[in-house]
Amino acid sequence: MKKNLTIAVILFTTALVSMSSVAAKGDDFGAVVKLIEQFYHVKHQSIPLLARAGMKAATTAARIKGGEYKRLAEAGSARVVFFEDQDFNSHGGIAGFKASLNSAVGDNWSPIIQTLSPKEEDQTYIFVRNAGEKFNVLVVTIERREATVVQVNLKPDTLAMLLRNPDEMGKTITDDATRDDN
Repeated sequence: MKKNLTIAVILFTTALVSMSSVAAKGDDFGAVVKLIEQFYHVKHQSIPLLARAGMKAATTAARIKGGEYKRLAEAGSARVVFFEDQDFNSHGGIAGFKASLNSAVGDNWSPIIQTLSPKEEDQTYIFVRNAGEKFNVLVVTIERREATVVQVNLKPDTLAMLLRNPDEMGKTITDDATRDDN
């Protein structure tokens, strides 16, 4: 099953690479954050200015270090919002949230991975859209007490590298975008 999923994702990505559509101008990232706040009655936290400066320094260091670190650092821009120490209980409406999320991102984004664990209230959603020479990747992870929304721009070869292990893709992107190397 996992092998079939990986093959399907690679074929899907190949099809996306051949497309020449341009990303929509709407702020889908903001719409997703607002949806989470309204659905779960929570408030997001932005990354403080000093942490954002540290992320830029870590990106520069990763480019110098090279290898896989350089490939992820070349992603370009990253937008990150996190929710900590809050209650993400859907009260049985986890499927409703999924439908609302898919509606919020609309036709601009193609879903790659969507996993739901109703008992644990864990959710992972990964969407992708063509942005010219790069791809926008939107990762939404929700757990019982915390959530993260990350949007990054990736080169096609970096996206293909991450798709080799689709089960870890969202975690890799989120960890890289929120890494604190201090």
